[in-house]
Amino acid sequence: MPASLRPIPDAAALRLSGDAGRASVLVADLHLGLGGTPARPGGPPEGSAELLAHRLSALLRGADASSLVIAGDVKHPIVGAPPGLRPVLFDFFSFLLEAGYEVDVVLGNHDVGLARFLPREVTVHPATGLVRDGVGIFHGHRWPSNSVLRATRLVTGHLHPGYRLAPTPGDPNGKRPCWVRVEIAPPPPRTMRRKSRHAPLAAREIVVLPAFNPLSGVESLNRERPARGRSFLFGRFLSRGTARAYLLDGTDLGTIPTLGPPRPARRAAGRARPAE
Repeated sequence: MPASLRPIPDAAALRLSGDAGRASVLVADLHLGLGGTPARPGGPPEGSAELLAHRLSALLRGADASSLVIAGDVKHPIVGAPPGLRPVLFDFFSFLLEAGYEVDVVLGNHDVGLARFLPREVTVHPATGLVRDGVGIFHGHRWPSNSVLRATRLVTGHLHPGYRLAPTPGDPNGKRPCWVRVEIAPPPPRTMRRKSRHAPLAAREIVVLPAFNPLSGVESLNRERPARGRSFLFGRFLSRGTARAYLLDGTDLGTIPTLGPPRPARRAAGRARPAE
């Protein structure tokens, strides 16, 4: 029986349960320290490390889960961490560990040097990802491992997916975080395959997690293509199937375009321009 993978209503989190009844909560893009200052290194109150730790603890408890998997970008500073943020990171994970939860971290592009600031009980995985209960989990800024690529379902972050709606007094920008679910048709059989060090993508479904930190911003996928740096995930994975967007309350926003206009061909260096 395949593992159950379901969004937690009104939260940027998934509940993953396997055959043995063990359940995990999956999140991405915490960006701890975003907006931090020397006086408040954990960030503003609405996105502080303390608030996010308590929210995660409540989600784990409500989902009857025993473990947390963070699919990258635990911290906001890309390289290392300011001295004031280091104890914040340690305390964030200590709070969850002391509550009895196991914690796994897949490294994201913002997590350079993260491991040295974490309690040793946190299991750190490379950016190539991990497989949990048959589901491949990676951040999305680089190719996942072959074991992740062979999973029939993938979960990723990095994109900060969102949808631009009509502005309201409470949300003047009209940007709302959303889920993205991509259904991928099985590839046609091939008699010849070019040799590659990467396994072929076996996933029939890809789920992109919204950013867990409410201050981290979103990419409005119904209005624009992702910014440079996130276009790798968009172009190499999401464009392989039909993508639909959902608000956190489950509202189906319909399909979103994953194939943008063709990019102009780059002229080879030193090649003369043909005469007209």
